Amino acid sequence: MDDTGVLDEALERLHGAGPERRGRLTNHAPMAVEALVARGQGAGVHRWVGRYAGKLEEFPAGVERVTDANWASALGDARRVADWVGFFQGEVGERGWREVLAEWWPRLLPGMYGGSTHPVIRVGHAVRTLLAGETGPRVNELAQGLGYWAARHRPVAGLTPLPGADGAAAALEAVRPIAVRDGGFPARLERVTGLPVWTAEVNAPEEAHRRLTDLVRAATHRYATHAHGDPTMLVHAATAPNAVLRTLPALPRDLWVPSMRAAWTASAAVTAMYAPDEPAPYVPPGPLTPEDLSERALTHGDEHVIKLMDTALDVGDERAYAAALRALELSEPLV
Repeated sequence: MDDTGVLDEALERLHGAGPERRGRLTNHAPMAVEALVARGQGAGVHRWVGRYAGKLEEFPAGVERVTDANWASALGDARRVADWVGFFQGEVGERGWREVLAEWWPRLLPGMYGGSTHPVIRVGHAVRTLLAGETGPRVNELAQGLGYWAARHRPVAGLTPLPGADGAAAALEAVRPIAVRDGGFPARLERVTGLPVWTAEVNAPEEAHRRLTDLVRAATHRYATHAHGDPTMLVHAATAPNAVLRTLPALPRDLWVPSMRAAWTASAAVTAMYAPDEPAPYVPPGPLTPEDLSERALTHGDEHVIKLMDTALDVGDERAYAAALRALELSEPLV
């Protein structure tokens, strides 16, 4: 994945910054640099970090050490993010990242909606790079992502099951937009009271993997015609389930079905929260190579553009490329 050390150098550089800024906005830099390196744009990574540096804040101070005895009371406490990161740094150092991930994934999965789904996305990027090659900075990046997830852990419960559909695209089409679509992610999430049933009958790990792959494809395709509802936030309808999909190979197979179900709920909830009133016409992307797309994302620089490009290249078809171009068109470039 990266035989030049660029990714490890960038991660080490970024680990002095906190996972958020201005109280709630997510630091996307570790995710974006991983995506750029994965897509062959490592030569531009350090320059991109320099452009993004103005959005970084210092790593926060700790409050109280998280331990095996007190972790439950610290779960979901955003003030404790440094404590959580320190806890996971110790855990992965002592036990290895795979064992820690397998233990904590089911604990954290119900709360993947906290932090606007960014923590699970950061974990997905970290796992992908660890599966490509294990290094100290990459293990630390997983600890950072897990710590951020634990601090922002926010469950969603009590959703009314609504009529669903057979395929992922039809199921997303069946999602009912929330009545009042204003305010931030937490406020909108409170208004999501019901979602279509799509995954209840799935019990086999292989089927869960297939369904999750279909969901990532459908959410990415949908962005091409629905992104104007919110060009930034609707990226997560695709990138959050893709983060889960990327993590499956590192997880015990008995976790694949609950992972797929949680990913569906997250993608469908984001769809409900930011859906436009009407879709836009589909515009084919024209001739475009993966290298063209990744170079254009790097030049544009917006972190969500980069991450959607990365997911679109995973999907790898015309409509996914059109979605990435739509993100380029609608998003403000990084200056």
